[in-house]
Amino acid sequence: MTAYSEILVDTPQNGVQLIRLNRPQARNALCTALLGELDAALALAAENDDIRVVLLSGSEKVFAAGADIKEMAALDAVGLWKDRRPQHWQAIRHFPKPLIAAVNGYCLGGGMELAMHADIIVAGTDARFGQPEINLGIIPGAGGTQRLVRAVGKSLAMKLILSGQFIGAEEALSAGLVAEVTQPELTLKRANALAETIAGKSPIALRLAKEAILSSFESPLSQGLELERKAFLFLAASQDRQEGINAFLEKRTPKFTGQ
Repeated sequence: MTAYSEILVDTPQNGVQLIRLNRPQARNALCTALLGELDAALALAAENDDIRVVLLSGSEKVFAAGADIKEMAALDAVGLWKDRRPQHWQAIRHFPKPLIAAVNGYCLGGGMELAMHADIIVAGTDARFGQPEINLGIIPGAGGTQRLVRAVGKSLAMKLILSGQFIGAEEALSAGLVAEVTQPELTLKRANALAETIAGKSPIALRLAKEAILSSFESPLSQGLELERKAFLFLAASQDRQEGINAFLEKRTPKFTGQ
């Protein structure tokens, strides 16, 4: 079994693997080592057929307070150029299976960018979201300027990034940044229940649905519709599609195998 020091990786249960950020002394600040371990854990999860959904969480008080500023301060422009962080972010971005973030407490800077890499965010009422990089004389560097505007629109994205101010869970829900808000003590439980529901679906359909949805952010409508249609036709050859139709007609729960 792979050993980790910056994250905790639970044994998969009911098709769901829980990965927890584990730097309590630094409020889960995203150092390069943590991102590297997350990259490695997701790579293993992508190849494990027993894992259909990954659930990502922090602690009860903080998801991730941002990037590791002490680590960043030690790097000049050349050091940042050589840094492995962009490759780790790229790997997280391309994780092919559903990724759900359970967010309690502070979710700031790089932490918010990590949460936005997830496909679904479930937040506790105590969650606080923000991109405060401007307060350090810098800007988001892991996709914040691009993903946030796509999630909440130009005006609110400008407000958060230019002012460095935070928003709460309810405002994040209204803006479309998060999918659900629950009581803080129930955040992980609710996110896990949602993950188990998704894990019960066809793995092939899940992967193609995620790919099609994400393509809508990067391609014209005509190309997105073409990709969707091709995925729809491809699924016609899967055993899961036949199982789903048979189960519906027979009024039973389908048993999807990923074939």
